[in-house]
Amino acid sequence: MSIFDNLVKRQLIKDYPGFIKNNIHYEVQMGSVAYGVSSDNSDIDVYGFCIPPKYMIFPHLNGEIQGFGKQVNKFEQFQKHHIKDQESRKEYDMTIYSIIKFFQLCMDNNPNMVDSLFVPRRCILHSTSIGEHVRENKNFFLHKGSWFKFKGYAYSQVHKMNIKKPDPNSKRYESIQKFGFDVKFAYHVVRLLNEIEQILVEHDLDLERNREQLKSIRRGEWSQEQIINYFNDKEKSLEKTYLESSLPKCPNEEKIKALLLECLEMHYGSISDAIKTDIPVNKILDDIESYIKKIRTSINT
Repeated sequence: MSIFDNLVKRQLIKDYPGFIKNNIHYEVQMGSVAYGVSSDNSDIDVYGFCIPPKYMIFPHLNGEIQGFGKQVNKFEQFQKHHIKDQESRKEYDMTIYSIIKFFQLCMDNNPNMVDSLFVPRRCILHSTSIGEHVRENKNFFLHKGSWFKFKGYAYSQVHKMNIKKPDPNSKRYESIQKFGFDVKFAYHVVRLLNEIEQILVEHDLDLERNREQLKSIRRGEWSQEQIINYFNDKEKSLEKTYLESSLPKCPNEEKIKALLLECLEMHYGSISDAIKTDIPVNKILDDIESYIKKIRTSINT
């Protein structure tokens, strides 16, 4: 049972689109736990995806003409913060995406979404055969455009780190009082740059590789100046890494779309009534299997 379904069953989540229940295929714990730097009081950040009813994915099946008359309500995500579980003394922040939105964000190389595909196995809270199929093909989503996304996120963390007037009741205030700056934002700056280096060089991602470095930042062993210098130096070196990377410049949309259609067929059964393609599904599966074999062969040689 997924965490979401469990919380619904115990009436800790009440207002939600009914179709989400029993239709979640992938749920992972994100945040500091996924990066190996969590503390005992860390919140539980849960990301996942579900598959909505078929008519929501393919509204023409319900007679809808795009742009004309009443339109089917489109579902992109459900989000709820500060779900308190008194029984286990845990607090959850929950975000469940439509599989369409999830795939789009991953294809755009949104850092949070990319990370959710590469979490350590211990952080997978719930995963069906569809969730496993996506995870097995997670490298399909990586491309050089990730550099701009990750760099942009790192910039935003630097900006937040430099803000000195937080709410006195916030955790940021405690961090600034203790260290002179917010070490949480600081470690995210370094984390994001380390991750994008892995992606560009290795075409893969290990979220916990630099956990000892990140832990030292959270303990206040780095100065704010060191963080900024690290960012500036790393940004320069990564510009060269980006140019030399052999990753595709853009996402392979056709390959990712084929993976999405496979997932929808696994969930709904046949989708021949919803989408027409000149490429037989079996041909798509054969191509993907061939690609996976090539990857495995390159890893073993």
